[in-house]
Amino acid sequence: MSTKAFKNEKIEKIKGNVDKAQVAIVTEYRGMSVEEITNLRRELQKTGGDYMVTKNTLAKIALKGTPYEVLADSLKGPIAIAFGFEDPVAPAKALSKFIKDTKKGEILCAVLDGKLLPAAEAKALANLPSKEEIYAKMLGSINSPASGIVGSINAVMAQLTRAMAAVRDKKAA
Repeated sequence: MSTKAFKNEKIEKIKGNVDKAQVAIVTEYRGMSVEEITNLRRELQKTGGDYMVTKNTLAKIALKGTPYEVLADSLKGPIAIAFGFEDPVAPAKALSKFIKDTKKGEILCAVLDGKLLPAAEAKALANLPSKEEIYAKMLGSINSPASGIVGSINAVMAQLTRAMAAVRDKKAA
């Protein structure tokens, strides 16, 4: 494969990821082995994401004209981009866990909803609850009043039953 064809293929792959991504997180991968990068990529794929080591110039070309174009100034040095396709929080959690476990790599910045997030805010994404956790909390909040009503009705019925049993026992004695 010629170099030009390879570069065009790489640009198209980045564009494909950008088109379906909800979040893009730029990381530095210095010090990571190929095996570690592969393991990180697999973890991100489990969460509905992808991890691409790329040349900065190719990434800049691919990002041009997209909401992720704001990343262009941040693409310096050895970088990789993590994309989140399903949940914007899941890739940040996976990256943070990997960085904490291996002590390698660093989150440099992210783009969420077309807004550039500096490193601190990008790292804070990992502390947000996932969609599933938010859904569970919402359902718990919705169910809470209904559960309270059911509990109150059951308590009244239990008291009535105990009162009737006490009257029956008193009459029997």
